[in-house]
Amino acid sequence: MKNNQIEVSQKIHDYLLNLFGSEDAAKYVDFISRDPLTYIRVNPLKSDINSLREKLKKFDITLTDIINIPNGFIINDPKRLLGKTIEHILGEFYIQSLSSMIPAIVLSPQPGETVLDLCSAPGSKSTQLAELMLNSGKLVVNEVQLDRVKTLVFNLDRMNVLNTGVIHSKGELLSKSFSNYFDKILVDAPCSGLGIMQKKGEVSSWWSQQKVESLSEVQYKLLVSAIKMLKVGGELVYSTCTMTVEENEMVIDKLLKKYPVKLLPIELPVKSINGKQSFGDNIFDESLSLAKRIIPWEINSEGFFIVKLAKTDEIETKPYFGKPIREIPFIKKKLLQPYFIELETTFGIDKNEFEKYTYLRKGNDIFFLSKDWEDEELDYYERLGTRFGTIDKHNSIVLHTQAAHIFQKHISKNTYTITSKDELKKYLEGGTIKIDPPFKGQGVIFYDSSLLGTASFSNDGIKSRFPRSKRTQEIFVNF
Repeated sequence: MKNNQIEVSQKIHDYLLNLFGSEDAAKYVDFISRDPLTYIRVNPLKSDINSLREKLKKFDITLTDIINIPNGFIINDPKRLLGKTIEHILGEFYIQSLSSMIPAIVLSPQPGETVLDLCSAPGSKSTQLAELMLNSGKLVVNEVQLDRVKTLVFNLDRMNVLNTGVIHSKGELLSKSFSNYFDKILVDAPCSGLGIMQKKGEVSSWWSQQKVESLSEVQYKLLVSAIKMLKVGGELVYSTCTMTVEENEMVIDKLLKKYPVKLLPIELPVKSINGKQSFGDNIFDESLSLAKRIIPWEINSEGFFIVKLAKTDEIETKPYFGKPIREIPFIKKKLLQPYFIELETTFGIDKNEFEKYTYLRKGNDIFFLSKDWEDEELDYYERLGTRFGTIDKHNSIVLHTQAAHIFQKHISKNTYTITSKDELKKYLEGGTIKIDPPFKGQGVIFYDSSLLGTASFSNDGIKSRFPRSKRTQEIFVNF
């Protein structure tokens, strides 16, 4: 469907004229009338780029490398099947705009660091941060809207992320619980969306100067909270997908006047312009020339503003004695040894592989996450890590599909490769493949070299354990 039905409201057009001038305002209007390009980020935690190319080629989908963007590709998808492929639902890639990939790259979190994504749903940048951290360290992801937390968790699981703790809180208040705590923070703030109208034409119907000013107040509060949570010497990236000065330079200028922070020079892997040092009657700190604004029609992607800050001194914070949300206990690995041995026997996974993680128990469900969380207070988290397995009524461990994906390279026993379209359909729908299975007990299912998930093998056939959350997705099969 073409985007030429998107109309730029008079309010937006007048603002763009004031910001850019008539020539660039016309370029903006022309740009949002075109079909947006499709980009993906290949997930190194799950996928090999060459293998993925071959799999997607079967759907006539081709990948073109993006210069200076690791794992980033432009997609040609004439049949519009990209989001319906098994490879997508299995998290071998994430559909994400080119501009959206850049804030995490600029933040550059390292393995073992403690990192916060303050406004995280639906999870595009959170999962990218986890990949850059090689699934190690502690990645805290926060989302204020409860209905979006579910989507966030779904994408974290889909992309094999297990170094993450999920919090549901107002970002403005989170500094009461985490003072001088994080090495790096990403604040990809809610904004007025002038950079994404090509995809979200509805922005034109609600955009107003009053809305911009209201959002700028929220953005400033989020930044103040983030600065309080950042360690001295720590780094913060602030980004928005809008073009307004009120939500970008003005917010940062106000922060510079009141808090011990400084701007850091950054180089973007795409064309950009420097931040403004004045707008109307406003004169900004000269260091705002270090900020970068991505002009959408210049790179054929979304418009973004990106700036990197460092905290230069302590900020006095008041202690918080609020009631914790919940208690989630760690479980000692020595208590899990019988289950590790059982899984080694069943799947051929060396039990020492299980020693690389931290474990939690909630009822009969076992979760696991990176070892860097071992000494962490867990009271504030909605969800930690991902599912490892369930203790059944026979006191045996049933490996979860999420864990099977994590340990895929180490599984050498009890595997079955699907051989027909009917079998694949039955498995993806959570049904039973009516065949005489090659073994009894639990096992894992493969299709086209991809591990789909776990299953129960019995005299009745092969009963799918494909997660319910993934069964709701429309999947196109090219067998």
